[in-house]
Amino acid sequence: MTGEFAPAKVNLGLSVVGRRADGYHELHTLMVPLTVGDTLDIAPAPGLSLRVEGADLPADGRNLVYRAARAYLDAAGVTQGAAITLHKRLPLASGLGGGSSDAATTLLALARLYPCGVDLPALALTLGADVPFFLPGGAALASGVGEVLQPVDLPPVPLVLLNPGVEVSAADAYRWLAGRFTSPLDLEALLAALASGEPVPYFNALQPEVVRRHPPIAGALAALQGAGLHSPLMSGSGSTCFALARSEAQAQEAARQLAARFPGWWVAAASTRSQAPRG
Repeated sequence: MTGEFAPAKVNLGLSVVGRRADGYHELHTLMVPLTVGDTLDIAPAPGLSLRVEGADLPADGRNLVYRAARAYLDAAGVTQGAAITLHKRLPLASGLGGGSSDAATTLLALARLYPCGVDLPALALTLGADVPFFLPGGAALASGVGEVLQPVDLPPVPLVLLNPGVEVSAADAYRWLAGRFTSPLDLEALLAALASGEPVPYFNALQPEVVRRHPPIAGALAALQGAGLHSPLMSGSGSTCFALARSEAQAQEAARQLAARFPGWWVAAASTRSQAPRG
């Protein structure tokens, strides 16, 4: 079994509406999978092993892919294992959900390899709040801590991703928010703007304080706007930013210009998908 695609995501708006008694934040966010991501090679093996290519990451229980595989094998009562190679193409700690997507893709692949009726959404939630989102593979309005998912039908939207090489801890981003909660997203207005190509009335509650502490992110947002794209926003807890294009051709050309202007930054043209490609 090879070439399992683990899509990145962006948050087309992120509101933090409150904080729960357990310390977790209540969210209201439109999460959408993309056409770019990591890939994993997963094959049956006597034991469990992980190799990482493309990033300096641990290959043991500190890695979310390894933990996801171990959790599934234990829950399924499988005595065999898997040989996993993670081809890391997304930047780390970047607000694109790469680690969560890698973990969800691992769960799905092992469920096909060793089918056993394991409750994948429940198992995914033990690994992280974003992991359940990546199981069905489509766009969703997420609430709660991100685990309450309402599927959303979304047309493909071309966009450009730009990461200035800054790693942002999600825990820090939420701590910096310091109780400045925001109103829920206006989903109807947001979807209407996406359909018409007009500027999108979304916001990211985490963005102001993250940008204040990491000025290169402000530079990334300005660069996207300057490249002729619209509705620039930081994704998740950062540091990746994105902006929308009128066409795939415009996205490709803007990405080419940005890559030439910022050779040390990660840049990609992509598209949202209501159903992310897998396999």
